[in-house]
Amino acid sequence: MFERLPFFFAALWWGSLSAIGFMAVPMLFANLPTPALAGYMAAKLFAAQTWVSIACCAMLLVLSKRRQAEKIEEWAQAAIGFVIAGMLLALLVQYGVSPKIVARENLKLWHDVGTAMYALQWGCAAVVLWRLAGSRKPA
Repeated sequence: MFERLPFFFAALWWGSLSAIGFMAVPMLFANLPTPALAGYMAAKLFAAQTWVSIACCAMLLVLSKRRQAEKIEEWAQAAIGFVIAGMLLALLVQYGVSPKIVARENLKLWHDVGTAMYALQWGCAAVVLWRLAGSRKPA
């Protein structure tokens, strides 16, 4: 079971980023009566997504090394940098960029920065998932 947990958390991380960024938020803007309401709801979803990302990344970091092992797991050697980068991006978007968007400070700039950082986080999650899937031994 231990061997499958990193794959599960990487899939949850990537899948939740994909669902929020590519499905839920666009649906809010397409279906809610005002862009302001859609933006408010999107901010709530992105905030929740941050905690999912942090939890998944934290679990991946914990699972990257067994208790008595001298070195990190094989899958982690190829992916640990992307896990850390993804976690940092999630925190930067939530606590650095999102407050600027909510305050409507230079909205276009901060929205573009937040979108780019979200896309980079999605890419980090995709790389981790891809590398974990590639390192899996057939059952």
